Amino acid sequence: MRHVLSAVVQNVPGVLAHISGMLASRGYNIESLAVGETENKNLSRMTFVVVGDNRVSEQVRKQLEKIVTVVGVQDISSRDYVERDLMLVKVHAPTGAVRTEIRELVDIFRGRVVDVGHEELMIEISGRESKIQAFIERMRPYGILELVRTGRIAMVRGSNPDAVAETFEDHDSDV
Repeated sequence: MRHVLSAVVQNVPGVLAHISGMLASRGYNIESLAVGETENKNLSRMTFVVVGDNRVSEQVRKQLEKIVTVVGVQDISSRDYVERDLMLVKVHAPTGAVRTEIRELVDIFRGRVVDVGHEELMIEISGRESKIQAFIERMRPYGILELVRTGRIAMVRGSNPDAVAETFEDHDSDV
């Protein structure tokens, strides 16, 4: 089972290394990881995707909560949430009919051509993991030259779905 964990952490040097090292030392594999600042410059949100049963998810969550720089952790997998992944892919696209076919697929998948070369196109596409995977499969026959992905980011739907970030305000002066 796939679990999406959202952790609010203090935005200080070494947090990512500390967390990833702790998870690796305990044998947990991170399928996807994305980190970025939040609306509060003193906080970052880390979105982890881990695979395992509920016990694995609970153990990862508990281990994360033990780290001093972690403000709070939630397994949002069972909640109503929006998830996105961003990908840049460079594909072989000679001029003519092949390039036109690729551009039509980009439009169908609501992607965007962000760079045009003599024999290749660079495409940006975002969406759910299944959409990204489907687009990759459609591009394979043309020849994928290079591919890079951000990892999943996710946010629970609704207003104020959790108060994790708010709890940090009490500790704001400590950072």
